[in-house]
Amino acid sequence: MAETVEVLVPGGKATAGPPLGPALGPLGINVKAVVDEINKKTADFNGMQVPVTVTVDDKRNFTIEVGIPPTTALVMKEAGITKGSAEPGALVAGDLPLEAAVRIARMKLDDMLSYDLKSAVKEVVGTCVSVGVTVEGRKPREMIQAINNGEYDGVLVA
Repeated sequence: MAETVEVLVPGGKATAGPPLGPALGPLGINVKAVVDEINKKTADFNGMQVPVTVTVDDKRNFTIEVGIPPTTALVMKEAGITKGSAEPGALVAGDLPLEAAVRIARMKLDDMLSYDLKSAVKEVVGTCVSVGVTVEGRKPREMIQAINNGEYDGVLVA
């Protein structure tokens, strides 16, 4: 019977320590080989928490599936900030270009509740509210209203 371990690891910097080591040790596989493979697959997400699923079969073979980091982490990376605003409604921590919001929406589309790109971009812009990030210099709620009014329809075609 296959065993599955799901963890959040820092992109490109997973270690054999917690949470990976204690979860994989009892399964009798080479933890270092798993960690090396995870680091290779998550190198592009350096500095972000990345969801990883390790599946170990009866013959002690393992497969690794790398998820996409949370939308908040992607927004902060694209905006060039390390942490969100202490007061999201009042203080602005950074600015996100609309093209970056579209990129994030395309990346996350399968994991979102949205059925189309326009709605997915509005979800990403909505995430900016809680992080304290503006979009194209506008407050996120203003940007969502502008998207609803069709101001960015040329950019938001799937």
